[in-house]
Parts: sequence; C-alpha cells; structure tokens
Amino acid sequence: MSTNLMSQALAVDAARRARAKGQKPVALWLTGLSGAGKSTIANALELALVERGRHTYLLDGDNVRMGLCRDLGFSDADREENIRRIAEVAHLFVDAGLIVISAFISPFRRDRAIAREVIGNGAFIEIFVDTPLAECERRDPKGLYGKARQGLIKNFTGIDSAYEPPVDPHIRIDTLKDDLPTAVARILDYLDKWERA
Repeated sequence: MSTNLMSQALAVDAARRARAKGQKPVALWLTGLSGAGKSTIANALELALVERGRHTYLLDGDNVRMGLCRDLGFSDADREENIRRIAEVAHLFVDAGLIVISAFISPFRRDRAIAREVIGNGAFIEIFVDTPLAECERRDPKGLYGKARQGLIKNFTGIDSAYEPPVDPHIRIDTLKDDLPTAVARILDYLDKWERA
C-alpha cells in the first residue's frame, strides 16, 4: 500500500446515511459448503427484507467471482484475497447504510475473522448454513463435486481443501431440519432482536 494516502473527510457520515434509510446497517455473512443452500437462503432473505421496505444489497460468491474477483483462483492465498475484497466492499455498503447479505463459502475461520474486523464487530452477523458434505454432494447443483471427485477441479472445499465451520456463529441453519421459509424467518427474527438491542 502506498504511504502517500490520507483519508478524506466526508460531510455525510455513516450514522446520517443510516438515519436517511431508517434502518440499522449490518452485514449478514452466510458461510457454508458449496451446495449448502447459501445463495437460495440469501435470495429469499433479500426478497423478504425488500418487501419490508429495507434497503439491501446481495453479494453472491459466484457473481463476485465473475467481476471484482475474476483475477483470482482457488488457492488458499486467492481465497483469502477474495474474502478480503468482499469484506472491504461489504464495509463500504454498511457505511452507506445498507443491509448487506454476503453468501460465500469463506472456508477459513481466520478469513471470516478478518471480514468481521474490516466490517466491524458490531455490524457483522455470522450465519452458518450447516449442511453435511454428503448432502451437498447429493444435491451437487452445479456438478462441481462430481468433477472434484474425478480430479478435474483442484482445491475444492470439502474434497481436497478444508472447510472450517464457525465455532460460535450468531445463527446456525440446519438445512436438513430447517426448510427455506423457516431459515428466513429465523434470520429475520434474529435481525429484529439485534436491531432493538
């Protein structure tokens, strides 16, 4: 990073942006294996929030990989950089007063800890979409597990690259027990209580 950079003072701060939107900004960080249901839950959650009149933005792993992070591969170092960039973007959106929904595998605890630090501990809610590997492989919506098992995809999370589940997430969604409406309702209920705290 250049040593010739200085932060620019702005006339409108984060608190004023939040008041203008009438909401408490937050990053809802969904983590879990590929095929766990993160994107499905994130999409339904954003729709429910927008129907409540909330101002949101959904950052989805695949979509971000096709733009902001298209220069990154899937090595551990590239995964770390992917999450760092996403955390910085989520931080900007939270600063803008939005409710940000981030749906990323984000397999390593240290990277999720960095994301929490970048975004701010008070504006970071970790949601573990907990789906067993066997179920993710059974679903395999994109055919990626099959390719990974054949050795056609390297460094695939859950197969030849580790996934470190959250130790103490704010919310744990068990997709073998919680259907989509239940998962969304649980997150909304948590968010309602968090906003009142």
